[in-house]
Amino acid sequence: KKALTGADFVVNAIQVGGYEPSTVIDFEIPKKYGLRQTIADTLGIGGIFRALRTIPVMLDFARDMEEVCPNAWFLNYTNPMAMLTGAMLRGTSVKTVGLCHSVQVCAQSLLMALNLYDEKKDGPFEDLGYRTKIAGINHMAWLLELTKDGKDVYPQMRKLGPKIVSKYRGGKEKHGNLIRLEMMNRFGYYVTESSEHNSEYMPYFIKDKYPELIERFNIPLDEYPRRCVNQIEKWTQMRKDLVEKHDLTHERSKEYASHIMEAVVTDTPYRIGGNVLNDGCYITNLPEEACVEVPCLVDGHGIQPVRVGALPVVCAAMNQTNINVQLLTIEAAKTLKKDYIYQAAMMDPHTAAELSIDEIVAMCEDGGRSD
Repeated sequence: KKALTGADFVVNAIQVGGYEPSTVIDFEIPKKYGLRQTIADTLGIGGIFRALRTIPVMLDFARDMEEVCPNAWFLNYTNPMAMLTGAMLRGTSVKTVGLCHSVQVCAQSLLMALNLYDEKKDGPFEDLGYRTKIAGINHMAWLLELTKDGKDVYPQMRKLGPKIVSKYRGGKEKHGNLIRLEMMNRFGYYVTESSEHNSEYMPYFIKDKYPELIERFNIPLDEYPRRCVNQIEKWTQMRKDLVEKHDLTHERSKEYASHIMEAVVTDTPYRIGGNVLNDGCYITNLPEEACVEVPCLVDGHGIQPVRVGALPVVCAAMNQTNINVQLLTIEAAKTLKKDYIYQAAMMDPHTAAELSIDEIVAMCEDGGRSD
């Protein structure tokens, strides 16, 4: 509370429970039931339990902020983004926006996946004349439009996508972005977040019945625990550098937070992709209580979401399968009723495709006892 007193901006980047025991639990217990994951921080059984651990802590922050800095902006970087940001926006008076850099690098990742862009050869992506329109939900927002110098280049991308997926289909050569290209091939639009993330947001790719899909689409199972171990190993050296190297310098990154602060304080317009409550029907074919990711204008008046209208039907349908889990998890955290936890897991696309109802309930019980 002392640190928050009088703040204008609060940046949230926390992990409740840390790598051990919580992340380990999120992976090891589902494995007992045959449910495999890659990242487990946004959706699925890992995302549900991470949200249940984190929402109470964030609501504690909010109660302090309502008392000692009621006009501050809460800039959330913590996952599961939609669940946590949605809980803050629906359960507190704190001005909250969720921030994720996947919107910023979406278009260039598509061009890189199709071998059409190389930063070393082509220079900064921002200088190449591309313009985008992106909207949906966090980690599953859709590249709705892609133009270069005013010309629609999406048709060319859609023709190239199947060729890339077909080329690497045998699994002998590896490609890191096949899930997103396959989604574009099947649904018509490219998605913001990485292939390892999206592989566990849907029922199609991580399947015990079809283990060959893991090799075919180069899906990195248990990826997040590996990243955690590597990051923890680096923290000792990082701390030493920060404390002892007095000549350290830094450059401003592409992350939104500092740009938002500058825009609000100086009344200089800036555009972001922000996670906000859909209560203004910014996306008309998604629920009002959902947390959506849409373009936002930032200036001295704060953060103002832009109305997008309706998503393509298939994009909205895919988003809704994830929103179901998000809304039920928020209800579980708000009411403390276990039935909502079970229901959130039952509605999860990947979990429901692999496990029976009895297995899902038993898995949730195991997770609750461990936490």
